[in-house]
Amino acid sequence: MPKSTVVIVGAGASGLSAAGALERLGIKSVILEEDEQLGGTWARRYDRLHLHTVRGFSGLAHFPIPSRYPRYLSREEFVAYLGEYAHHFDVQVVTGCPVHKIRQEPGTPSSWVATTDRGDWHCRVIIIATGQYRIPIMPLWDGRATYQGDLTHSSSYRSASPYVGKRVLVVGAGNSGTEIATDLAENGAAFVALAIRTPPPIVPRDPFGMPVQRTGIMLSFLPSAVADRLGRLTARIVLGDLTRLGLRTPKWFPFSSRRVPVIDVGFVSALKRRLVQIRPALVRLTATEAVFEDGSAEPFDAIIAATGFSTGLNDLLETKDVLDNSGEPADLSGDPTSRPGIFFMGYTHSLRGHLFEANLASRRLARNVDRYLKSTGD
Repeated sequence: MPKSTVVIVGAGASGLSAAGALERLGIKSVILEEDEQLGGTWARRYDRLHLHTVRGFSGLAHFPIPSRYPRYLSREEFVAYLGEYAHHFDVQVVTGCPVHKIRQEPGTPSSWVATTDRGDWHCRVIIIATGQYRIPIMPLWDGRATYQGDLTHSSSYRSASPYVGKRVLVVGAGNSGTEIATDLAENGAAFVALAIRTPPPIVPRDPFGMPVQRTGIMLSFLPSAVADRLGRLTARIVLGDLTRLGLRTPKWFPFSSRRVPVIDVGFVSALKRRLVQIRPALVRLTATEAVFEDGSAEPFDAIIAATGFSTGLNDLLETKDVLDNSGEPADLSGDPTSRPGIFFMGYTHSLRGHLFEANLASRRLARNVDRYLKSTGD
């Protein structure tokens, strides 16, 4: 039976940062990764993808992104950095080893088991770093089974080449949906529409030449209502009145809701050039058409559902009391949970950047794990 004092599930950015922070304190760990190669999840993302956060605030714990990389790393560049990070800390990663279930050892509440096809891994501490975006959510629209076009989730999207000359509907106006719609419109799709149920706030990536991530970090120290007001003013000055382009006024704002806005990396320009059209929420499908909330219908050759993900933690964990009602960890990433020996990494919703938060949380995690192991005599 494989054993390790600490097992980390998931070798993404959060899992690697956890391993690096632990190594800095002299604590060895093993990472179990379902992909066959390190950074596989990032490598499968769409070709256009770049980090929306700047290099200086996107590095993992104790090993910043080298200055030879650009301000905003591409998908390939970030995958390369993850490899450098793992090499720097000599992280032990077992690839091609998906974890099917995590449970506590019967009668030994401070011991955990990760069930895999290669056997059960036993450990004193288990760290779950499988991410917020693990299981694609595909809505069960009425008529979905009869739709004759190409219906896929945004997680399968790579580039616009399969959609050249086609009418495409993207459903969902998050960062992936708006960027995919822009990519399609700029690279050969005959017509692109974006269906929006809940209009999001949209912010410029570099207002007045300053990365919006830095602005978000500074505004996070202000009362949320004040921060939201300043953010709305900045977006209006830089991007203009987006309601004139068919976008409704946002129903929520970043700082008061703690939700990440759409960071504009070309979408607003595509709207202004009429390359992307706005449509109401999609409610059902026919053999050839999408039917919208207002009763209108249009034919589409393909529909891409940028409709989000779930963590999948309810299915992964036998111990459900460490999760909240939405299936996410009940405690902050890096903090102790209600069960001794189980921690989470990479589940922080933040306007300061996911990677920035992963860096901070992994340092906190390492201190908490070190304290826990010492208190239990290990």
